[in-house]
Amino acid sequence: MEKYLIALDLDGTLLADWQTITPKTKKYLRSLSQQGHDIVIATGRPFRSSEEFYDQLGLTSPIINYNGGLITNKHDPDFDVRNISIPKEYIYDIVQQNKDIIKNAFGEVLDDIFLWHDTEEIRPLLHYFNGAKLTVGHFEDILHEDPNGFLIVCHQGQAQHLEDFIADKYKDRVLARNWGSFYNYVIELYTPETNKGLGLQYVAEHLGYDQDHIIAFGDAHNDIEMLRYAGLGVAMKNAQDRLKVHADDITEYDNTEDGLVHYLTSFFKTKQKHVKK
Repeated sequence: MEKYLIALDLDGTLLADWQTITPKTKKYLRSLSQQGHDIVIATGRPFRSSEEFYDQLGLTSPIINYNGGLITNKHDPDFDVRNISIPKEYIYDIVQQNKDIIKNAFGEVLDDIFLWHDTEEIRPLLHYFNGAKLTVGHFEDILHEDPNGFLIVCHQGQAQHLEDFIADKYKDRVLARNWGSFYNYVIELYTPETNKGLGLQYVAEHLGYDQDHIIAFGDAHNDIEMLRYAGLGVAMKNAQDRLKVHADDITEYDNTEDGLVHYLTSFFKTKQKHVKK
């Protein structure tokens, strides 16, 4: 059978909730790896909060974190790490110029966290575990390296003002992504070179896959470039509508119903029938 590179987003795709891969999905994906297919996790999360899922699946492939801002492989010391960051001077300026509309913010350098205000409200967003170091203070005083990722929590109703500021002053240098929905006050900063599509391309070239042998699954707007790059881009049934319009196909079941398993089982059965013919 032809071998495929299968790229999986975490939240809303691989995970049935924020922290669970179902036993059925885990067993099936492990079986695909044993058959020779390569599975890669592609997530906006940092490595520290995605490593456990990587290990549960028994992966040895590269892992894409920060939406392509950091690509590593802990099993391969010779892997050429892809590390994209935002100039810290941009962060200083953006926060300083908008401090009246910013409630809190934090940046991440690899797996270390640099936080403006340590509050109970911000803690769920930090993923502060698995060896992470937390430093709190003004960014000019604590953030001495360019961060891989940066999140800004705006006061309610102020997110658009921040997005407009960044689009006007930092056009083509820094991009702002509004998390939308319940988190429409959270703005993620990233560079034009940081997206899952370019990250997946980097991994595919490293592993020797052409686009026709790449399948990518996602559920949100930060998966758009990845689904467009893959030979087969699949949106989950529960995906945002703005992602579905970029997908080649949509799963029949959502992430709580082992949607990945149902889709891939059908896909490979169809492939086998064509081979037999």
